[in-house]
Amino acid sequence: MPTSVTGIWSRPSGRRRDARSAGFTLVEVLVVVVIIGLISAGALIAFTGETRDRQLERETDRVYALLDYVRDQAELQTREFGLRADAAGYQFVTFDPQSKSWRAVEEDDALTRRELPAGLEPTLVVEGRKAVLDARKEIEDYAPQVIVFGNGDLSSFEYQLEREGEGAKGRVWSDENGLIRVDHPGVPAK
Repeated sequence: MPTSVTGIWSRPSGRRRDARSAGFTLVEVLVVVVIIGLISAGALIAFTGETRDRQLERETDRVYALLDYVRDQAELQTREFGLRADAAGYQFVTFDPQSKSWRAVEEDDALTRRELPAGLEPTLVVEGRKAVLDARKEIEDYAPQVIVFGNGDLSSFEYQLEREGEGAKGRVWSDENGLIRVDHPGVPAK
C-alpha cells in the first residue's frame, strides 16, 4: 500500500474506480429482488389464477338485480309482474287488468327481453317442479313461470345458469322467507 510523504495511506485514482465497479450496492440488489418478486407474483396469478367465469357471474348478477328491481316496482305500482323464461333468454311481463291477460312490459326499458350469452344453459324450478324451457325466442303466451305479486311476495323459484360442458353454475332463488338470493359460480351456497 502506498503511503504519501505525510504518512497518510492513499490509493491510486485508477484502482478506486475498479473497486467500486467490482460489486453491487445494496439498493441495486434490492431493486433486482423486488423486480423478481413482481414477475413471480404475476406468473403465479397467470398460471394458477382464478378459474372464475366472469360472463356467468355477470349474467347471474343481472338476473338477481332485475328480479329485485321488479319486486320493488311491483310494490310501488301495486301490480303483478312475472318472469317468463325460455331456453334462449328471459323476459318480464305484467298483468293487464283491463284485458285480464299477461303482456310484455313495454314502458320500462330495463325489463325488455334478455338473450343469454352463447354457452349458458338455463334451468328453472318453480314451486319444486322443473319448468320446461322451450327453444322459442318469440313468446306467444305471456303467462309467466315466476310471479311477483303487488305486495312484494313471489313464487318459490330457482333460476340456474350453467356453463355448457364445464359444470360452473350460478343461481338466483327465493328462500323460505321470500327473499331473493344469489349464488355465484365457484362460491359455496349459503
